Amino acid sequence: MLKQIRSLLSRDDDDRGPDGKPRVTLQKALDRKWLEVWYQPKFDLATRKMVGAEALVRVRHPEHGVLAPFAFLPGASEAAMLAMTERVIGEALRDWEHCRAVGAPELKLAVNVPANAFVRLPIARMIRDGRPRSTEWPGLILEVTEDQVMNDLDVANEVAAELRSQNCGLAVDDFGAGYSSLARLRQLPFTELKIDRAYVTDCHTDRTNAGMLETIVELAKRFDLKTVAEGIETPHESHKLQGIGCVVGQGYLFAKPMPKDQFVATLQRHTGKRAPEPSRWNPFASAPKLRTGT
Repeated sequence: MLKQIRSLLSRDDDDRGPDGKPRVTLQKALDRKWLEVWYQPKFDLATRKMVGAEALVRVRHPEHGVLAPFAFLPGASEAAMLAMTERVIGEALRDWEHCRAVGAPELKLAVNVPANAFVRLPIARMIRDGRPRSTEWPGLILEVTEDQVMNDLDVANEVAAELRSQNCGLAVDDFGAGYSSLARLRQLPFTELKIDRAYVTDCHTDRTNAGMLETIVELAKRFDLKTVAEGIETPHESHKLQGIGCVVGQGYLFAKPMPKDQFVATLQRHTGKRAPEPSRWNPFASAPKLRTGT
């Protein structure tokens, strides 16, 4: 019965697919507050310590449950993508306080940002106005795909300079998927380089992938960039990456994307520190006695 009620509440008769199911669009998810920010942890490959997390979006549909981006992002309007980006950046800035509360103030959160958002949104000002005021805040990482940023390196360098003033950095996402990657690496204004999962898969047995990884990691070291490997699924891949010199790993081997509450609980298990209980005012408690002078 509950499922039927949810189905009726979510029904949108003028916007349904050929199979009769409602179409789920990013704009609809934003309007109906279905969008959620999830996190996938990142780990230091040598120490297995959690050192960061990537903010990811999910839609919690009342009829279809949790939906991955491929179900609602294709065909999204520019306005909806920008609204989502602004929302995720704001939440990531606020969510760092949860990391600090459980004993991990050094944890850096990362947000995926479409390249046009750097032109269409006042990102540096958004971060300046919404960032935590604590001196412990380690900054935010903004991830942009290599093929997008290559279209306008001048804008990328300008934005990177503004972000540095807010203690934030840029990460090139899916590095290696483009064609001009290695030749133009020195022109990219990044602090972090995320290696495309295509090179990570079976890197312990695939000599071509292993060779590419060694080249990428060596170049990253020369340009003082932190390397992050995406899509690690087996211990063999993790060990190979560590041996090559990759610093950070992310993938199902370590942790899947998870809702915010689960992420904070996972981080709490790693730190062993509980978040402080919020103070509660008791209106029935006796008022403290005032001391009077004599």
